[in-house]
Amino acid sequence: MSTAAAPAGSFSPSFQLLVCGTLVAAVLGAAHRLGLLYRLMHKEPGSLGPKGPYLWTSPRHPPNRAAMETLGVPCFLGGMARGLLGRNHPLHIRQNRGAALKKADVVLLAGVVCDFRLSYGRVLSRSSKIIIVNRNRKEMLINSDMFWKPQEAVQGDVGSFVLKLVEGLQGQTWASDWAEELRQADQQKEKSFREKAMMPVSQHLNPVRVLQLVEETLPDNSILVVDGGDFVGTAAHLVQPRGPLCWLDPGAFGTLGVGAGFALGAKLCRPDAEVWCLFGDGAFGYSLIEFDTFVRHKIPVMALIGNDAGWTQISREQVPSLGSNVACGLAYTDYHKAAMGLGAQGLLLSRENEDQVVKVLRDAQQQCRDGHPVVVNILIGRTDFRDGSIAV
Repeated sequence: MSTAAAPAGSFSPSFQLLVCGTLVAAVLGAAHRLGLLYRLMHKEPGSLGPKGPYLWTSPRHPPNRAAMETLGVPCFLGGMARGLLGRNHPLHIRQNRGAALKKADVVLLAGVVCDFRLSYGRVLSRSSKIIIVNRNRKEMLINSDMFWKPQEAVQGDVGSFVLKLVEGLQGQTWASDWAEELRQADQQKEKSFREKAMMPVSQHLNPVRVLQLVEETLPDNSILVVDGGDFVGTAAHLVQPRGPLCWLDPGAFGTLGVGAGFALGAKLCRPDAEVWCLFGDGAFGYSLIEFDTFVRHKIPVMALIGNDAGWTQISREQVPSLGSNVACGLAYTDYHKAAMGLGAQGLLLSRENEDQVVKVLRDAQQQCRDGHPVVVNILIGRTDFRDGSIAV
């Protein structure tokens, strides 16, 4: 992308205005390097392809479900790549990523960067052959030669690269035991989630069970917008987007407050889709007033708030480390009533109507279809589902 500094004009001198040109087409890399990767993939049977937030960067050559099925290797999907294979695809492995990466012979990092989400590369095995592809060379090589080392690093468009790789591997088959091993581990993890969903919590509703019911209720024409910490982190394990480009989240830095804006854009771009927003109660504080916008402009979106009266993701690490919960406590605020005050529809879910979760979700859907923005305030308790996760 070409950039040139422009006069600041009336802008504050703290800001520099950049005029951006058209994104130039990225080169895939030399043909002999693709040939090397073909041979590498042919040689090594246990290959794994995590797909990351830059998978859909090429408007002309986006990888599609058919291409991934032709490649035929199990993969993890993250960020905007969630939903690429639809729901419950046999090649899509959703749990136990770290263990799988440790055992893989070949790992293709397609748009993924080795930041904190991959423990800066430490989660990768030294014996694995790592192929990494990214438009941005600096991001592509972050923390390399410190905790990990790529066998091949290709600067170029990720989507186009994957399609070219698939073309070169036409007819290649892989041993099924590797994918089956990962699927069985996936199923065991899912079983443990179901067990956690049945565990009682000290007050209100079990968030794991609530999100399982959201997953069962979510329609095929939905777009998921997620904005939060603990509740959204739990949802990432339990709720599946129904198709490509149907998941919008705050990104690697957890920039809370994006939810309402994302929902607005998603509904205007795809008016026939049902836009479901999953908010933490802390994050919802940034988006509440936008329900005035949704009402005035008649934009029907549906917000589900996991309300546990706190900044729980921060509290989980802060209390053991510092011995204090200061600034992490919130209240079981009546967000549904606040939304009603702005003209939206408001519904409440708590222990008093825990057998009505699906009914309330269906009611919210219907009100949305009738043209009303809806807020469902879901009072939830605390679980150990995300103990050990990175918070700060």
